Amino acid sequence: MRLNLLAIFAAVYLLVLYAPIVLLPLFAFNDGTVIAFPLRGFTTQWFAALLDTPALHQATFNSLVIAVSTAIFATILGLFAARAATRYGFPAKAGIIGFIMLPLVLPEVIVAISLLIVLMQLGLNSGTWSIIAGHTLICTPFAIAILQGSFANMDRSLEEAAVDLGETAWSTFRLITLPLVSPGIIASLLICFTISLDEFIIAFFLSGNEPTLPVYLWGQLRFPARLPVVMALGTILVILSVLLLVVAETFRRRGLKRAGLKDTGGFL
Repeated sequence: MRLNLLAIFAAVYLLVLYAPIVLLPLFAFNDGTVIAFPLRGFTTQWFAALLDTPALHQATFNSLVIAVSTAIFATILGLFAARAATRYGFPAKAGIIGFIMLPLVLPEVIVAISLLIVLMQLGLNSGTWSIIAGHTLICTPFAIAILQGSFANMDRSLEEAAVDLGETAWSTFRLITLPLVSPGIIASLLICFTISLDEFIIAFFLSGNEPTLPVYLWGQLRFPARLPVVMALGTILVILSVLLLVVAETFRRRGLKRAGLKDTGGFL
């Protein structure tokens, strides 16, 4: 009986969680501006309208620049932090790593307001660069979590053997370590890219006159006639996000298989 209740609860939970996502493509292909049933007919005009909106193109470009930059910076910082956490011992190591991972549990609105106050006190203008800084802050812990697993699963004796054969510390890292943790690096890049591309709160506070795609979409919700276009764009973003997560999970599992380890769970 208890098992049946848990199964029912899980089914209801998944239904409530994913039902809005399922409704996106339904209304994106609906030939009507009113988001309600019954549907009027099939159309692709809302997807075609995406090509005729310059403001949308600029917001998309801003989001792509921010997401790519954030993925690179967060992964580089995560690479250094993960290697330090798994390979070296130093005073207050647990406290320092915990402090770095703190953005995982902090409310994003608190982080956004804090960053905005700092910018105002320094007399700096917000914009693309400030969003990249904020997104790097919240994405770095995710990169560390992914890369720590990659470094922990790597056989340390391979690095020691390379040093014994005459390789320097840098050449060992470049020729031995990086190739072995490359699936984790790719997974980190993809996850950070996806998080940054979808993030709204920090971008809303720090975007200034350079809105990102989520901020632009939020602004369009004030115009009922634009809702089907928003639905069409949301459908595309959901598909792209799922594809990126699938690719990231594929590289994560490939890394575990290469290391000969058992898969205990991942993104999917």
